[in-house]
Amino acid sequence: MIVKTTEPQLSAAADSPGPAGPPVAPGLSPVWIAQRLIRFNTVNPPGDEAECVQWIRGVLDRAGIETRILASDPRRPNLVARLPGRGLEPPLLLHAHVDVVPVEGQEWTRPPFGGEIVDGELWGRGAVDMKGHLAMMMAALLRMRARGDVPPGDVILAVVPDEETGSTVGARFLVERHPELFAGVRYAIGEDGGAELGLGPYARLHPIVVAEKRTCWVRVTLRGPGGHASRVASGSGVVNKLRRLLESLADGGLGVQHTPVVDRMLKELANALPPGVGERVDAFRVAPEDPSVLDGLDESTVRYLRSIVQHTVSVTVLQGGTGTNVHPTEITVELDGRVLPGGFTTEEFLGLLRERVGPEPELELFVEGELSPPPRLDAFYDRLVKVLKAKDPDGVPLPIVTTASTDARLFSSRLGIQCFGWMPLLHAPETVYRDRLHCPDERIAVSALEFGTDCFHMLLSGAG
Repeated sequence: MIVKTTEPQLSAAADSPGPAGPPVAPGLSPVWIAQRLIRFNTVNPPGDEAECVQWIRGVLDRAGIETRILASDPRRPNLVARLPGRGLEPPLLLHAHVDVVPVEGQEWTRPPFGGEIVDGELWGRGAVDMKGHLAMMMAALLRMRARGDVPPGDVILAVVPDEETGSTVGARFLVERHPELFAGVRYAIGEDGGAELGLGPYARLHPIVVAEKRTCWVRVTLRGPGGHASRVASGSGVVNKLRRLLESLADGGLGVQHTPVVDRMLKELANALPPGVGERVDAFRVAPEDPSVLDGLDESTVRYLRSIVQHTVSVTVLQGGTGTNVHPTEITVELDGRVLPGGFTTEEFLGLLRERVGPEPELELFVEGELSPPPRLDAFYDRLVKVLKAKDPDGVPLPIVTTASTDARLFSSRLGIQCFGWMPLLHAPETVYRDRLHCPDERIAVSALEFGTDCFHMLLSGAG
């Protein structure tokens, strides 16, 4: 069943392209906002987020919320909005990106930029990552403005491009060129969090991201003798070196590392689960070197848990060879490395990688993520937990480490802001939003958008 929304008129300047929408008013739906955002094709590359960002500006301006546009590339602007508070607390930063990953090569059941509502779910690229999340933030701000609610401190909303491919013209541009816009900010809320860990049948979890793994991408170059491929390859040939390299990295990790934040996460997770499952998670916490204690759990969940107890290395790109009948003399392999939070240095990571692959391959670090300060689970974290418990008394808020890297790394490392991934969701036990990220048929429940907006409104109002 497809549900179509009825949309009253809005001026073309504030709502182009596509059908006109409702004026800014009390009760402006996060679902409608998310629909409009999804209908802008902001696939990155190339991005071209300008039209989407200008539409957001029009909506906020009409509500009387102060906005600024800042850009190093006019086709890819940033928007910074501010809702003044009572001065009782430091400013709070909400940050969100409007670029999305490509849809080419994916088979979609519904148009990826249609924003259709089907059986209670909003479909489209960005529904989860992260236009649906941005819609919650915007709807909460608009609700506060319409009701005359004044937050305890200023609320800053930063809407940025380019998160999916490095943040150069987005968050990085803002923190390096306009840090004054975030003066006094101690805490920030960004993407991730909320996505079920695959343990929904056992407990209704509300993940809150308190730390991220750091990106370290490495290019490995292998060289060896060439020759006619009609003869068997030399043992020192580059293909045999490639085979040995792949075998050395087959398990995807570089050895277990115990970190306080992961220990706390696993301890709270074990306590939240039924005894049989909880005991297995706790056994993994105590001895993560033995992942067999997790046998029988959802495979995606096991992969996630294994990924947060070790630095990981994934082989992603292979290049080499000049012809089918020629033994290659050089092959390059790109590795997606992710380093655990907790102060681990790049040199330590490369040292562990070198121990694994041996002395011969050339290693080139070509992308290095920022080193963020250690996570603090302080009073603001407790406030996020309190809001979730108020809105879902039977749910279990949980601190987690995300294996990905977001714009939070820039606000954290460059400006010293403590960042959290907080996407409040209420969904069915079988729904695993994490498995919809960057995938075809990305979608989010309408009820989840409304629940998240209620949570953001409660938080921004100071009720949490």
